[in-house]
Amino acid sequence: MPASPQPPVVFLMGPSCSCKTALAVELVQRWPLEIINVDSALVYRGLEIGAAKPEPDVLAKAPHRLLGFRDPAEPYSAADFRTDALREIAAIHAAGRVPLLVGGTMLYFRALRDGLADMPPADETVRARLTEEAGRLGWPALHARLAEVDPDTAARLKPNDRQRLQRALEVYELTGVPFSQWQRQQTHQQPWYNVLTIGLWMERSLLYERINRRVDAMLEQGLVEEVAGLLAQGYDESLPSMQGLGYKEIIAYLKGRWTLEEAVTELKKRTRRFAKRQYTWFQRQHDVHWFQVGEKGWVENFPEIHRLVAGKFYTSDEYT
Repeated sequence: MPASPQPPVVFLMGPSCSCKTALAVELVQRWPLEIINVDSALVYRGLEIGAAKPEPDVLAKAPHRLLGFRDPAEPYSAADFRTDALREIAAIHAAGRVPLLVGGTMLYFRALRDGLADMPPADETVRARLTEEAGRLGWPALHARLAEVDPDTAARLKPNDRQRLQRALEVYELTGVPFSQWQRQQTHQQPWYNVLTIGLWMERSLLYERINRRVDAMLEQGLVEEVAGLLAQGYDESLPSMQGLGYKEIIAYLKGRWTLEEAVTELKKRTRRFAKRQYTWFQRQHDVHWFQVGEKGWVENFPEIHRLVAGKFYTSDEYT
């Protein structure tokens, strides 16, 4: 590794179904890299099929840090991720290796790269009261309350976005300062790490086809049974962990609100919309080395990616 005042870190980002894991595993086989998960669903234990957890044989070749370590009943924020990721990055550097952060959760990448405002920690008393009020009045009523004190945040949140509505109201009640103002005061940490960012993208039609196929495969692998098992263990549908794609829709089926066909159709549609939002965010990022993924997958671009990694962190005679 070349001498540098800033230790190296690799970001590998892209929308759902864009072959990030396959590329990450191949990179780990060639380079002294260790993977850190950057997917908000995969931090939870028991969320496997719906979260597209890598298969055991994949994890045997390329272990992932921050994978399946949190109980689904426990909330997990971007601030939590940042704390945990910085700890893992430091541990990987201490071992003389390079962290490879892989995933598609935009908020996590942003929290890690840009830092977070020094907002107050969660207050369980305030949260419990807001949850009780939402139970009586409905989340749209709390959304209207937020619009009165913080119109900027309310404008970008949906009336049923429980977790973010609760946090925005909690912060305002604890500090008297709107959540949006706290975000504008967000601190940036510079200089940070020597970051190499690799982005994967696909033509929309191919990506959407892959998303549809993945959802079908999840059903065949037992997604309905996985979600039913989580509910049977007492994990309520109101938990943030149960609000993720694949879980919320199947819960609606299991609760009798949708047919299975309706749940699957909605899941595919929502996943495609999420991928579109991911694209929009990723395209706004600077200093990203973009690689197109086609029908044959990322392999056709791997020699160029290999040279990029080699030229970024190592001299020509190292790790050949």
